[in-house]
Amino acid sequence: MFATNMTEHLIRSNLWSGKIKEFFEADLMGMRYVDWITDFPDGDVLNIPSIGQAEVHNFAEGQKAIYNSMDTGNFTFSITDYLQSGMYITEKMKQDSMYAGRLTSMFVPKMRRAINTRMEVDMLSIAPEGQTASSLNTINGAAHRWVASGTNETIDLTDFAKAKYALQKAHVPAVGLTAIVDPSVEYKLNTLAGFLDVSNNPAFNGMVNTGFAPNGLRFIRNIYGFDVYVSDYLKDVNETINGKTAAAGKANLFFSAAPDALPFVGAVRQQPKVDSDYNKDEQREEYVVTARYGFGLYRPEAVCVVISDTDQVTF
Repeated sequence: MFATNMTEHLIRSNLWSGKIKEFFEADLMGMRYVDWITDFPDGDVLNIPSIGQAEVHNFAEGQKAIYNSMDTGNFTFSITDYLQSGMYITEKMKQDSMYAGRLTSMFVPKMRRAINTRMEVDMLSIAPEGQTASSLNTINGAAHRWVASGTNETIDLTDFAKAKYALQKAHVPAVGLTAIVDPSVEYKLNTLAGFLDVSNNPAFNGMVNTGFAPNGLRFIRNIYGFDVYVSDYLKDVNETINGKTAAAGKANLFFSAAPDALPFVGAVRQQPKVDSDYNKDEQREEYVVTARYGFGLYRPEAVCVVISDTDQVTF
């Protein structure tokens, strides 16, 4: 009887930990590659004029000079997104839950993170959405969008060479060359046969031991001048270009991060702003974070989109 009473009345059979488990969160990196517009004090549309190059003609003594007007253009940029993230906690929940205080303290960081993640997704979608889908988007004779060249539409070294060639043909500064790729691309490069024979690839020596990304997002090597990063937030794409189809594709980005060559522009009309109030009718505290911003593809010649299939990673 003593043992039975002890089990029923003196031993807690179901305990709750003081810890709260949170999900892992992917690194956000896109904002560092945006040319932020600061001379945009009001309104939601900004016009940025552009000018072309001068023309040259053969000339002979006594001939009249030829005068040409300069080509001009206009880039229109808009504040397009108005986001909010809201959470609440009821009065009863605050009274009854041992986690109420800690839960409330997480509201604002979680809501800010949600908005920042959405901004990351939108930023990485600028190029694929700004280009013409299912087209090579040729500039100066070089494609700026194609399906990956490797087996089963996976990225290999050929795509790095093509991207560098396309940027060179567009006269993009070969400074700060950057590639943002899907994790499936890193996997394929890690297992690419040519990389395993480091004696024939001295520039890649060490990759097979440490992998590409041992320290956060950056690869430990650069490929054909591109510093390569991994992101989970690249745009999903399903399209066919020149007879090659990526059915489960990701839009990988290759571009120059030189200060005057960044292909992406953005403006924040309202930084994430926190408001809170007590709703007496529903007896709860409410918190909301709002933000307004916009992104645009300012220099289409300075970025290449390489679409790779993600369903080639098998176990």
